Amino acid sequence: MKKVFLCEYIHPDAYELLKNHVDIIHSWEEFPEADAMINRNIKMTAELFAQTNKLKVIGIHGTGTDDVDLEAAFEKGIDVFSVPHVNARSVAEMNMALMLSLGRKIILSDRMLKSDLPEGFHSMLQGTEFYGKTLGLIGLGDISMKTAQICRLGFDMKVIAWSRHFDKVEAEALGLHLYSVMDRVFEEADIVMIGLNLEKSTRKLIGKAQFEKMKKDAFLINTSRGAIIDEEALYCVLKERGIGGAACDVFEEEPLKPSNPLLTLDNFIATPHLGANTNEALRNVGMAVVKGILKRLNIME
Repeated sequence: MKKVFLCEYIHPDAYELLKNHVDIIHSWEEFPEADAMINRNIKMTAELFAQTNKLKVIGIHGTGTDDVDLEAAFEKGIDVFSVPHVNARSVAEMNMALMLSLGRKIILSDRMLKSDLPEGFHSMLQGTEFYGKTLGLIGLGDISMKTAQICRLGFDMKVIAWSRHFDKVEAEALGLHLYSVMDRVFEEADIVMIGLNLEKSTRKLIGKAQFEKMKKDAFLINTSRGAIIDEEALYCVLKERGIGGAACDVFEEEPLKPSNPLLTLDNFIATPHLGANTNEALRNVGMAVVKGILKRLNIME
């Protein structure tokens, strides 16, 4: 029977499907025996691949493959695949949760209530109404498109965007106004949401130059990949009140250390990569990656 290495959580329904068709191994001592593995957050390096000549398939429990040394995997003949799109609805809803939390200062309110409310707290907690505002999307993947739909239908928001892959005609057919220059989105949007894959060309793509173009009361939200944003530049602009606030579900280094200076700011919200951490998304992703593994191992059609 084929062996699949799994040392991270997957949804119980997906685990049951996997267990019915293969031997599941969990310890790193058994890793060299694995025919395939399911990966969520493990850094897959050439050094790790050197431990095995049997591994043929890596299934990414999610969208991004940036945790895998793809060149090293190719050299070893390992098939690496991901399961994009199936968790997009949950991440889009996370975008909305962070947007509303920033605009209505939910987290700051909670912190104040758990201590002594300062005098004049009502003015400190004055919020923002999003109806009719402008949403700016950097990247137009499935998550961004679902976020745009919620914002248009629920908040009557204007949606502007920058994308490396869409053209203006395609975007306008979807109710979006596409700019060819990314900076235009930062200049005009009331809320900028990042929706890019992490590649060499997007690493620290968003930094001081873009933040300086944003409105003083604009918000920034990132639920894609942490390394797309220059975190030091983000800290500086938030500390100086150069923008209204920011919320990040992803960071360059995860898990985020408590010593990260961003956590000292009252206009910043941090969550520990929870965008796709819903029962529905975990089941959808888990089932998709397990079926992908079984298909590539010639166990299931």
